[in-house]
Amino acid sequence: MKLKSLGVLSALALSLTSSAAYSDQVFSRIASFPVNTNLPASTDQKTETSAEIIAASEDGMTLVYSDSPLGAIGLIDITDPAHPKPAGTLLLGGEPTAVSVAGNKILAGVNTSKNFTAPSGHLAVIDLTSRKIELTCDLGGQPDSTAVSPDGSILAIAIENERDEDLNDGALPQLPAGSVAIFKLTDGMPDCDSMIMANVSGLADIGPSDPEPEFVDINEQNQIVVTMQENNHIVILDGHSGKVMSHFSAGSVDLKNVDLVEERALTFDGEQLGRRREPDAVQWLDNKRLVTANEGDYKGGSRGFTIFDTSGHVLYDSGLDFEYRVAMAGHYPEKRSGNKGVEAEGMEIKKFGDNTYIFLLSERGSVVGVYRDTGGDPEFVQLLPTGLGPEGAIAIPSRNLLAVANEVDLIEDGGVRSHVTLYSYAEGVSQYPMIESGFDANGRPIGFGALSGLAADPEKPGILYAVNDSFYALQPTIFTIDANQTPARITKATRVTRNGANAQLLDLEGITSDGKGGFWLASEGRLGRMIMHGLYHVNAKGEIKQQVAFPPSLLAVEKRWASEGVTKIGDTLWIAIQRQWQDDPKNTVKLVSYNLKTKEWGAVQYPTEPAIKGWVGLSEITYHGDYVYIIERDNQIGENAKIKKLFRVPVADLKPAKIGDPLPMVHKEEVHDFLPDLKSTGGYVVDKIEGFAIDTAGNGFAVTDNDGVDDSNGETLFFSIGKM
Repeated sequence: MKLKSLGVLSALALSLTSSAAYSDQVFSRIASFPVNTNLPASTDQKTETSAEIIAASEDGMTLVYSDSPLGAIGLIDITDPAHPKPAGTLLLGGEPTAVSVAGNKILAGVNTSKNFTAPSGHLAVIDLTSRKIELTCDLGGQPDSTAVSPDGSILAIAIENERDEDLNDGALPQLPAGSVAIFKLTDGMPDCDSMIMANVSGLADIGPSDPEPEFVDINEQNQIVVTMQENNHIVILDGHSGKVMSHFSAGSVDLKNVDLVEERALTFDGEQLGRRREPDAVQWLDNKRLVTANEGDYKGGSRGFTIFDTSGHVLYDSGLDFEYRVAMAGHYPEKRSGNKGVEAEGMEIKKFGDNTYIFLLSERGSVVGVYRDTGGDPEFVQLLPTGLGPEGAIAIPSRNLLAVANEVDLIEDGGVRSHVTLYSYAEGVSQYPMIESGFDANGRPIGFGALSGLAADPEKPGILYAVNDSFYALQPTIFTIDANQTPARITKATRVTRNGANAQLLDLEGITSDGKGGFWLASEGRLGRMIMHGLYHVNAKGEIKQQVAFPPSLLAVEKRWASEGVTKIGDTLWIAIQRQWQDDPKNTVKLVSYNLKTKEWGAVQYPTEPAIKGWVGLSEITYHGDYVYIIERDNQIGENAKIKKLFRVPVADLKPAKIGDPLPMVHKEEVHDFLPDLKSTGGYVVDKIEGFAIDTAGNGFAVTDNDGVDDSNGETLFFSIGKM
C-alpha cells in the first residue's frame, strides 16, 4: 500500500510538485453552457434546472445530460465546443438519475419511486436522431447509475433502492435491498427479457442484508465494478452471468491535519482516524486496477481517491493530497469541514494521446483535479474550475474535449444557474489557478478565500496585500501576495489580532499601507450584528494598535453597506462607501475622509452608474499618482452582469465637506472595463470584483471575492490589467 503521509516533509515535497511546470498539453476551460437556456420557449426561465450525469454521442458532437428537477434529459450541440448551443430537452415522466449512450441510443435510468419502501423505476431508450422514446424496461427498483461496456455489448445499472436518512438516523438495514441489473445490447438497443438481476447481498460487513449499489463501470473484459457507498464495499461481477468474481471492503484511512470544524476559519489541525472511504464514483483504470472517489455518505468520506487492484489491495491512496490542493487554490468549502470536506464525488478516466488521466470532481469545492496515471503513484497535473456543484463528467478524446455537468441551480436565491462546462486539451500552459498558496511552517496549507481588498507594497514591485472578509469571522487575515510569478503566490498569512488572539467582530473590506510597515484596515459594519463600521491600524505583525469608529454624524445616516475600500493620501484616509446611505441622492455614494492628524471627518459625493438590474456600488479605492481609482460593480452574475468597471477621480477633486453639510460632487473618468477580463476565463461572469491595487511599477492588479465557497463555485480571479 502507498498511503500519502502529509507530514512536514511530505508537505514540502507536495509543494514542490505543485509548482512544477505543467506538460505542453493542458486542459483549458473554453465554454460554460447555462442549462436554463435549454428550456423550451414556453417554459419560464426561472424554472429550476440541473445538469447531473452527462454522456456524449459517439461522434462527440452532442452532449446528453440528466436534469432531475425538470424530469428530463437535455441535449447540447457542441459542433463548435467553444460556442455550445441548446439542442432541446425531452421529458421522461420521472426523475432521470443516470444517462449513457450506446450507438445511436440514449439509455436513461428513470426513478419513479413514490417512497423509500416501494422503490420503482425503468430504463428509457431514446433514439438520438428522432428524440423519441422507443422502449422502456421495468427495473423493479430505483436506478442510480448506468454504464455501457467498451464493446457495446452490455449495460449495467446500479439499483440503489436508497435509504431514508431521516429514519433511525439513516442506519442500515432499510429494505428492500439494492442490486445490479445487466442487459444485453445490440446496436445500442437493450433486450428487456435478457435482464439479469445480480444479487450483491450478504457480502459487506456493514449492512450486509441491505446493499445500496451506487456506481458501476465496465472494463474491456466485461467485468462490472460496483461501489456500495453506505456499505463501504466494492464488488466485481461477471458482466455476462452477474456472478460475484470478488468483493472487498473499501477500508479506511487515517487523516491528520484536516479541517473538521465549521468555525469560519481554515485551520487544518484535526484528526479523523479510521475514516471509512465510502466510495461514490468508480472507474476502471485498466483491466486490473480501479479508482474510487471517496465522497462518503453515511459515516465516512476520506476526501480523496484510491487505486485498488481487483483483489482489494490498495495500490495508492491520495490521503489529503487532493483536499490540500483545493485549499491552496482558494476552493476549500469551510462550511463542509464538519462533514466531508471537498467531497470527492464524480470521476472520469480517459486516455488522451499517450497519457491516461484521472479527473476527480470536488462536489463542494467546484473544481476538477487532473491526475496522470504513471503505473504507480499518479502525478498531479492541474486543477480546473467548474460551475457550482460538479456531479458528472465525460471525456471525448477523439475531439480533445472534457465536459463537466454542474448540478446546483441557485435561481431561487438570484444566484448562479446550473452549467455544463467544456474544456479543450491542447498545447499551452495552465490558466488556473490564477493565485495559489503554499504550506505554513506546520506543513498545513495556507487556506484562503473571500479576498475583499487589495493594496500594493509601497516599495516592492509586484508585492501586494489582501484581506478576507467576515466569512472567516474567526480568522481575519492579511495575505502577502507575490505577483511576480505565475500563478501569483500567497507567501504569508498574517492574522489580525487583538490582545494576542484573533480579532473578532471585523468585516475587513479594505487595506492600505501606513508607509511604516503596518496597515490601515477598513471594516464594514453590519447593522444588528455587532460588527461596527470603523478603521483599524495594525503593525506588521497584524496587531491592532488603534481603532477609529465612524463619527455619530455619519452613523446617523448609516445603512448596512459601508466601507468597501480604504486608501491613504498624505495624512488622510479615504474610505469608499459601497452603496447609497439615507442622505445620499439617487445614484450617488460617499467617499469619506479621515485626517489622521486633525482627527476630522469629511466626505465628497461620488456619482454611480445607474443599475440595469439589481444595484450598483463601490468595491475598492486606491491612490496612485494624481488620481484615486475606484471599482464600480453591479451585483449580477453571468449574462446579467453589465457593470464591472474601473474609474478614476482626480485627487484635486477630493475636497471634503463636513459630514451633514452639502457634499461636493467629484468627476469621474472610466479607465477599464473588467467584463472582458471576467469573460475571458471561459466561465460565467462572477459578481464580486472587489480588490484593485497599483504597484510601484505602475501595474494594476485586480482580484475577485469568492464568498468563501458558499453558494459560489470558489473561483478567485487574480489578474493584471497592465500599466496604468
